[in-house]
Amino acid sequence: MKVILTVLLACLGLSVDLAHSQAPFYQGKTISVILGGPPGGAADLRTRAVISFLSKHIPGNPVMVMQYMAAGGGRQAANHIYRAAPADGLVMGSMGAALVANAVLGETGVQYDIDKLIYLGTPDSAAHYLFLTHRDAGLSHWEKLRSAPGIRIGAQSVGHPVYITGRLFAYLIGLKEPRFVTGYSGPEVDLALMQREIDARVNIAETLIRRSLEWIEKGLVDLHAGIEIPKGERHPRFAHLPELESFAKSDRERKLLEMFRAFRLAGQTFFLPPGTPKERVHILQEAMRKTLKDPEFHKEYKKLTGDDPSPLVPELLEKTIRELPRNPEVVELFNKIAGAEPLPPR
Repeated sequence: MKVILTVLLACLGLSVDLAHSQAPFYQGKTISVILGGPPGGAADLRTRAVISFLSKHIPGNPVMVMQYMAAGGGRQAANHIYRAAPADGLVMGSMGAALVANAVLGETGVQYDIDKLIYLGTPDSAAHYLFLTHRDAGLSHWEKLRSAPGIRIGAQSVGHPVYITGRLFAYLIGLKEPRFVTGYSGPEVDLALMQREIDARVNIAETLIRRSLEWIEKGLVDLHAGIEIPKGERHPRFAHLPELESFAKSDRERKLLEMFRAFRLAGQTFFLPPGTPKERVHILQEAMRKTLKDPEFHKEYKKLTGDDPSPLVPELLEKTIRELPRNPEVVELFNKIAGAEPLPPR
């Protein structure tokens, strides 16, 4: 009986140990999500929408907490993830398109290598930018648009995505000495256009429909061209507009647009430090795939951000980043367009 009892106790202990060893790694754990931006902004809302569902799809349902590192336009956060954060699967980063753009464009303060970071995906990749002018500017025809000197194009600030996109349109369309008027918020650019402080602006198609549908319905603006992101995926309402790439005159200009699209496709990127164990990378990537397909996530994302998600799964995001153009001549041209000086000659 003593022998039998000893064997039973040993088996019981073994089964307890076995059950414990099979418990999910993330059970009872906390994952820190470091956002390269301030609290309360659009990036914060996108990130919160993701992590509230990501935890549900990670076996063990870990707690996920937000931390903020907004310095350097998010570079502080990216540098921390790359250089200082433990590569144990319990720390991940979240950062907008500047994560990739800053590295490729050679911005100061970048201490990370985008080819060594591990990518989980993004909920925010697609965008359809439109270039439009106020009807009273009298620029409805291409001849007038290209011949009119000093068209005033509104934007938030030098380097802002709307500013860069406006400059890209002006450059490739071939506007004559355009002027770029900055210092607005997004809604203030709309107001400035309607009050005729500016002649033109760039806007995202969905934002235009949601915020200013009457402009289209009442014919208050002229729509001239668009950019498809990703390429070939046209907005159904604006499919009749010429795609900006049709104005490109050289391979360098086409690669310039390819670079621009790749930056935007990166969207709100979620990423891990180099060296994170493969099994934990697999768990987190699979959880992200499930999150991005979750219908309830799509509803919550729309509720929090006002936009429909445009997901990019880990392998497609990684492919986009690995293959984006990094030719020095294209980088130089992009930096000139993104800057404050007059547009370069073509």
